[in-house]
Amino acid sequence: MIDDPALLARAEALVAAYAAAGLTVATAESCTGGLVAGLLTAIPGSSAVVERGFVTYSNAAKAECLGVPADLIAAQGAVSMDVARAMAEGALSHARADVAVAITGIAGPGGGSADKPVGLVHFGLAAKGAGVRHLERRYGDLGRTEIRRQAVGDALGLLESVLVPTS
Repeated sequence: MIDDPALLARAEALVAAYAAAGLTVATAESCTGGLVAGLLTAIPGSSAVVERGFVTYSNAAKAECLGVPADLIAAQGAVSMDVARAMAEGALSHARADVAVAITGIAGPGGGSADKPVGLVHFGLAAKGAGVRHLERRYGDLGRTEIRRQAVGDALGLLESVLVPTS
């Protein structure tokens, strides 16, 4: 994953832009298992930008580390819009960061269902003073490695979007 030249180039540009803007990041990752934080911290100088990363693979970890309500997970499932948003909010409130990105999904090969197939990934993005955004992707059953690689790319895209002024 970290050997991907395109993702490394994006991470390098992102770290430089966040450092220039004086912004810090926290990650809350489930199906990507820390790959976003790992990619960002592969960049020299990332210590000025990456505040912390949470790998909250289990439901208990989502509740204990990020404060995601257990009843929300029980009602919606860990792979849902509401849980992704709650993970991003929780990461932001449990870190000293300006921006938090969260990822929860089904990378496969098993674990999918008709309603939540392999390749379904939900993202949350929380930024101080800007609320929480959600992104849903249905990559399809591309294989575990490719689903996780694409999810990392989309997480970078969400982080990049914070730097782009909205009109």
